[in-house]
Amino acid sequence: MLDRAVSELSKPNRRLPNQRWQIYPQKPEFAQKLAVLTNISPIISQLLINRGMETPEQVQAFLEPESLVLPLPLEEFPDLAISLELLQNAIASQTKIAICGDYDADGMTSTALLLRSLRTLGAQVDYAIPSRMHEGYGINKRIVEEFHSEGVGLILTVDNGISAFEPVARARELGLAVIITDHHDIPQKLPPANAILNPKLIAESSPYRGVAGVGVAYILAVSLAQQLGETKGLIQPMLALFTLGTIADLAPLTGVNRRWVKRGLQHLPKSNLAGVQALIQVGGVQAREGEQGSKGAGGAEEKILNLKSKIQNPKSLKPEDIGFRLGPRINAIGRIGNPQTVIELLTTDDMGVALERAMQCEQINASRQLMCEQIEQEAIAYVEAEFVASLQQNRVLVVVQPNWHHGVIGIVASRLVERYGVPVFIGTYEDEQHIRGSARSIPEFHVFEALEYCHDLLGKFGGHKAAGGFSLPAENLQVLRSRLIEFANQCLEPQHLKPLLKIDAEVNLNQINQQLYQQLNALHPCGMDNPDPVFWTPNVQVVEQKIVGKGHIKLTIAQTIDNQEYKIKAIAWRWGDYFRLPSRVDVAYKLQENYFNGNTTIELELIGVRLPIQLQQFFASPPIQSSTTFEYNKRHYTCGFYKNGIEAELRIKNSEGKVLAMQPGHTIGLLGTNRQNAKEVDISQPQYNNIIQAALQALSMLSAEL
Repeated sequence: MLDRAVSELSKPNRRLPNQRWQIYPQKPEFAQKLAVLTNISPIISQLLINRGMETPEQVQAFLEPESLVLPLPLEEFPDLAISLELLQNAIASQTKIAICGDYDADGMTSTALLLRSLRTLGAQVDYAIPSRMHEGYGINKRIVEEFHSEGVGLILTVDNGISAFEPVARARELGLAVIITDHHDIPQKLPPANAILNPKLIAESSPYRGVAGVGVAYILAVSLAQQLGETKGLIQPMLALFTLGTIADLAPLTGVNRRWVKRGLQHLPKSNLAGVQALIQVGGVQAREGEQGSKGAGGAEEKILNLKSKIQNPKSLKPEDIGFRLGPRINAIGRIGNPQTVIELLTTDDMGVALERAMQCEQINASRQLMCEQIEQEAIAYVEAEFVASLQQNRVLVVVQPNWHHGVIGIVASRLVERYGVPVFIGTYEDEQHIRGSARSIPEFHVFEALEYCHDLLGKFGGHKAAGGFSLPAENLQVLRSRLIEFANQCLEPQHLKPLLKIDAEVNLNQINQQLYQQLNALHPCGMDNPDPVFWTPNVQVVEQKIVGKGHIKLTIAQTIDNQEYKIKAIAWRWGDYFRLPSRVDVAYKLQENYFNGNTTIELELIGVRLPIQLQQFFASPPIQSSTTFEYNKRHYTCGFYKNGIEAELRIKNSEGKVLAMQPGHTIGLLGTNRQNAKEVDISQPQYNNIIQAALQALSMLSAEL
């Protein structure tokens, strides 16, 4: 019974999320001054300060991106003029143009954007996308040879090509002209293309610097339409595709990205692109509770017919939500489906075809979600069995298993980083001899540098600071793991091994209302480099909590201010492992609107929770092994730290022989005269918390005397 009680304490749901909170320093006087100068509320002013804005001019440019005076792209991109000349000549002579795209959302939306615009401008144009499963990323010699055999005269790469020296050289040998449009990092040796458009080749101060592949395609297409005097009816459809691609690719929402995405989101709900309307309809229906797809041979057709008459709920038509809801449906195709589905969806003008393709996106996205869930659970089980005990020493996770789909393991890697707080390299076997994988990181670990450190063990690899991809011979796996552990121990300290949670400001529950939520709209659209605001509230009471759906915690929290209790509902996605939460906690959260029965309420989306400050002293690191006596509420107790397994345990004993025992990091303790009959108690409850504080004070005084 004793062993079982101790092992019960070690279960994951006895712990809280393993996080380090970084709360931005509050600057109330500066925030108030900036608020007055720019006519915004002090809380929005503080949020903007947190995002690096220090002057009224910076605030103005951020809040009103249309006020930015943009330089002409022709002045910023050195090869834009020659690119336009090549395209104009190809259109005039009806030379075949071929686009080589990519299978991710950025590549697919870029391909669709240039296909639509070039066809509208009278070009003869087709496309190809390399096979994710068999060829991997980027233009290759097979595609070049195929284009040549089909009589193509001009190749246009989108979202790839900057590192494709040999394929581009082969195209030039065959007499083909090549324009590269890409946004990835610049290699030491540029390919011999006729023109290269890449924001990494322009000044860092340029507002165009942060555009994704679809942003480069948008700049090229708009510039070409303007040069030909054919912009009518072209700009809005291209802006819709730019918006989808930029959001789906998680490009930074600053500079021109913020300006154009904000503009694009306003137009998305009323876009005249059949594919966008179909995605909105299908996405809106999917979000409604209780909707079930029809089954059988005619199911998809029936559903398509029904979709046209559906009335969307207000949430599905909110511009910010639309952009971020449609992105995953496009991304899912790139991960586990056929990119042609998305290209057809975004280039067709036939609503029937668009709805069919949107339904395919929906079904594949559902499959992708299931696949991610299954692989995540398998990966967690594997990590818990093999690696969790050595994480503090290794400081990196290398997880490789057979039969995982490499199209989704990157998502699983992100979830493992979130769970364990270390860089994750995850892979699966392509065959018995080869492994292919993805990497995701924490702020203090540079993925691409880590891959370079292991270059002699790898096949192909690439990436940047936060993420990467790689392949290797299976026989090198153990050596790769050792080398990555070596690299991680050079750049990571133990304190880095917790997921970092950046928090904007402290807010009390009585301040959370529709007015505050509306004020936050000034920051939208939020995304990379402009995250959703995160608030925190200390020492709230969890008054209700239950598991809903697939492992989410739905709860109600309360805070008493001036003898008045304020309550608010909250949701914690995929936090089933932490159920039940202690009764007293500090919470970190984003705000969200909830629509139900025609009513709109503000709720919290929990992203962080920790014990209140007074309990953290014990959970950080227990004092030296020692024991002492103390008095609390006129009763005498003994207390001390004792070894129990690998962890210290605090025990408090009263005069009747009843013991309260707890281990650092746990929110549940044992109470009883012996382990056999001990019951579990929530040590954050006031009656236990107060006596723990008294014991800790006595022990700290003893430590001081020693």
